[in-house]
Amino acid sequence: MTKSGIIRTGIGGWTFDPWDDSFYPSDLPKKRQLEYASRQLTAIEVNGTYYSSQKPATFAKWAADVPDGFVFSLKASRFCTNRKVLAEAGPSIEKFVNQGIAELAEHLGPILWQFMATKKFEPEDFEAFLGQLPKSLDGRPLTHVVEPRHASFQVPEFIEMLRRHGVAAVCADHHDYPMFADPTADFVYARLQRGTDETPTCYPPAEIGGWSERLKTYASGGVPDDLPLIAKDSPAETKPRDVFAFFITGGKVNAPRGAMELQKRVA
Repeated sequence: MTKSGIIRTGIGGWTFDPWDDSFYPSDLPKKRQLEYASRQLTAIEVNGTYYSSQKPATFAKWAADVPDGFVFSLKASRFCTNRKVLAEAGPSIEKFVNQGIAELAEHLGPILWQFMATKKFEPEDFEAFLGQLPKSLDGRPLTHVVEPRHASFQVPEFIEMLRRHGVAAVCADHHDYPMFADPTADFVYARLQRGTDETPTCYPPAEIGGWSERLKTYASGGVPDDLPLIAKDSPAETKPRDVFAFFITGGKVNAPRGAMELQKRVA
């Protein structure tokens, strides 16, 4: 048994025009950007799958372009989560999962289910949604992380519900959205969204240092003592966890540099 989980850091997507100057070599063809990015980073969160489906051949091409150990996180289709009654999402969930994501094979990481900021916590309906998330695909285990963005989810009942289903919640470092720092699954998923384009490493070095220590604590089975917990009276089981941390939204121009610096700190 290892004493610590694997920590992977990354960005959202790999195509962004400012990165042509701030991240990619000037002579690199666009068709090779994923190949390059996947060798500087250890994970990428794919946002495009939120807006439209992809063909199996596309997922297969992505898998062929990246090295061993590299992982994609896929944001699930908005048709699964942007609905009044989540218990009715089954057909949309099935369509998303069966569009060809199995072609990613060992490169398939967590599936991210993001909810509108106006979506409130309705316990019975949300538990019905969690119960529809598939545990495996073509013999491979699937892992799931949810991102509620309404404060009504910040209750112990929600944390306990996630633990029953083995689903993680996004530990969001955001100006407005709630943070869920309680571990509820075999992995932790952080989205770091308060960077600025004026900061060369997206986040200031001191803040990257702080997050590197938090991620290492999570990976070794602990819980950082400087993040707010919701279920304080029900501590998480102490066990090694894989950890994912993505620089998203704020400071996007320098997000790759932030991810590389954070990966260096946790190595």
